[in-house]
Amino acid sequence: MNGLRGMAWLLVFQSIGELLSRGLSLPLPGPVLGMMLMLAGLRFAVVREPVAECASFLLAHLSLLFVPVGVGVMTHLALLGQYGGRMLVVIALSTWIGLAVTALVLYWPDRRKKA
Repeated sequence: MNGLRGMAWLLVFQSIGELLSRGLSLPLPGPVLGMMLMLAGLRFAVVREPVAECASFLLAHLSLLFVPVGVGVMTHLALLGQYGGRMLVVIALSTWIGLAVTALVLYWPDRRKKA
């Protein structure tokens, strides 16, 4: 039952984020705002404990969330054959760019301390 409360909290924070994003015409997506609100909400045990139980359940069954992606890939194999090479290049480049930016962001505070 606590896991259902956690799922309810996740949906409540996402819904509030969507309402704020659309209602105030903010440039951030609703789920991002919802995650920021949830981060603040996790300071309270009434939110933290059910969300932790729900997160444990979702992580234990994470592989099931990839089934729709696999079905989508199988459904659109022709597109994958047509654009697969380009997609592979874009995925590889974006991964390397993300890693580089992360490394620079993590390196930057350490460099400021030494200066």
